[in-house]
Amino acid sequence: MTAVHGTTVDIPTPDGVADAYLAYPDDGAAHPGVLVFQDAFGLRPALRDLGDRIAAHGYSVLIPNLFYRAGRAPVLDLPEFIDLEARPEVFGQLMPLIMSLTPDVVKSDSGAYLDWMAASDKIAAGPVGATGYCMGGRLVVQTAAAHPDRIGAGAGFHTGHLVLDGPDSPHLALESVTAELYFAFADNDQGMTPEHIEEFDKALAAAGIRHKTEVYEGAAHGYTQIDTSVYNEEAAERHYRELFALLDRTIGQPKG
Repeated sequence: MTAVHGTTVDIPTPDGVADAYLAYPDDGAAHPGVLVFQDAFGLRPALRDLGDRIAAHGYSVLIPNLFYRAGRAPVLDLPEFIDLEARPEVFGQLMPLIMSLTPDVVKSDSGAYLDWMAASDKIAAGPVGATGYCMGGRLVVQTAAAHPDRIGAGAGFHTGHLVLDGPDSPHLALESVTAELYFAFADNDQGMTPEHIEEFDKALAAAGIRHKTEVYEGAAHGYTQIDTSVYNEEAAERHYRELFALLDRTIGQPKG
């Protein structure tokens, strides 16, 4: 596996400065960029490890602290192992931060992240891949829709609430997306029911997007996150295989 270098960087945005984690192969070369959108628990050691693993596959990975308006990461004092059944108050603290990420905010912030990536000597020129976890999958859709010429691939894992009743529903923003998309949903997730998935698939097809969606049976919402009580190793490893396959065929550099 390729040696990886990781460092904290600061990204100027229209609303301030977002701290972020940058991981890249330690070989002196520029590599295709991958923008990682966090789950609700934010930028923390487990998410940095996830970024390192993507970087070791041959990518330069940026993981911004999406909650930077509330402070530098970690924004909340989270336990090393997150068990929501034991700590139900955590989501009460997180919800205002999550709700603050409106479509307009996401468009503005993601533009700043992409500008920073385009200027980095660690990141090769060309379209960027994006992957998101839980709420981060929604941001992948919104970013791919807002910046269709800059996102070449998008993935979402255990993402919910992609089909909503209001005009801001992510599935209604797919018309401008040009990236190939892959979404792997959690099993028995009330935030993304079989009916929601069917509606999302119809919207993807209507927009002419090359895509694949599937449900990881037996995997609960949050299955990729190793520092939580819902982590599922089999599903997490499957997520890496599918993510790498998507990135390699869309934005990856030729191997060998």
